[in-house]
Amino acid sequence: MNAQRRFRHGDPVGPLARTPEQWKAWALTIGQRPFRGTQIFQWLHARQQLDPDGMTDVPKAVRALLKTELEQHVPTLERVHEAADGTRKLVLRLTDHSAVESVLIPMDAEDKGEDDTELEDEQDQACAQKQRVTECVSTQAGCAMGCVFCASGHPGLLRHLTPDEIIAQVLIGRALLKPSQRLSNIVLMGMGEPLHNYDATVHAIQLMNCQEGLALSSRRITISTVGLVPQIDQLGKDFQGRIGLAISLHAADDAVRTRLLPINRRYPLQMLMQALRRYPLPPRRRLTIEIALIDGVNDSEQMARSLVALLRGIPVKINLIPLNPVPHTALRPPSEQRVEAFQEVLTRSGLSCFIRRRRGDDISAACGQLAGHPTSLIRQEPSPPRS
Repeated sequence: MNAQRRFRHGDPVGPLARTPEQWKAWALTIGQRPFRGTQIFQWLHARQQLDPDGMTDVPKAVRALLKTELEQHVPTLERVHEAADGTRKLVLRLTDHSAVESVLIPMDAEDKGEDDTELEDEQDQACAQKQRVTECVSTQAGCAMGCVFCASGHPGLLRHLTPDEIIAQVLIGRALLKPSQRLSNIVLMGMGEPLHNYDATVHAIQLMNCQEGLALSSRRITISTVGLVPQIDQLGKDFQGRIGLAISLHAADDAVRTRLLPINRRYPLQMLMQALRRYPLPPRRRLTIEIALIDGVNDSEQMARSLVALLRGIPVKINLIPLNPVPHTALRPPSEQRVEAFQEVLTRSGLSCFIRRRRGDDISAACGQLAGHPTSLIRQEPSPPRS
């Protein structure tokens, strides 16, 4: 794939990105009956068996064909970094030797209230008995958006990921879960801007939804965007608001936001707010607004009051993220007192607002720190075999 070539709907896909119907058609091309394709899809997606040698009821000749295909398309799990808080960062080596990172984030009682799907979990006794894990997934190697506080965009856009490379992160991540854990949510908040790689991202989401495979509800998948307005509108049409939408807002003032996020020149706040008002939210669903608080830049109480005015009438919950430092910038997080004062202005106005706890910052796995390169470790696990 050319570095800047984006997957488009209808393009050929690799083995992990085939739908069940495409697998049935593939089976026919090699002289097998359609059920063989269904079998393979379930091995890959429902059981996360990415090594064909482990597909015990698939003929040996078919497994040999699969092995060749998978080697050409599937990333290799190169390294797993584990933080003191149990967060794990996966470093995946792509077939062209680029690297991307995804993160497994264990959730606990302190995270209660931040996730709109919690009520469903509490009503499902089987779910309640296992620890929820959210996986943060990448959609690009590098990023073209140029946000000044984010490590992912520092090298620029290296290339768009294919649907295979996006869904592979989820399959590999789920296979690494402990027996006491379950994959409850996917957040497309890793390296890259998901809506800049729209068709590949949507194709991967549709595979996550597939009942014969991962069977993840759209309600449990969230896309984070810096605010690409046409794609926000398209996402609303394609999923009718069933996909969670998180907006990397970071400022309620165009001048400050443009300084932090250059995309604001193309889609300024007024245009973005109009898109959010158009987004077709189902009952009891809210948009997520993300604010990375930066000392002396966007952390004033006046900025908080401006945010209240900007978001008036839009159903939102707000995540305040004290900035996670990255090597290429001198920007720093505010004091705890300033973060709490900012939150107080928002909550007094009636807005639902949470201060996000740092997760995995000791292994550079926190928000804004993913960069696709090795990290100093607290603890490192060996890569498990691909089976």
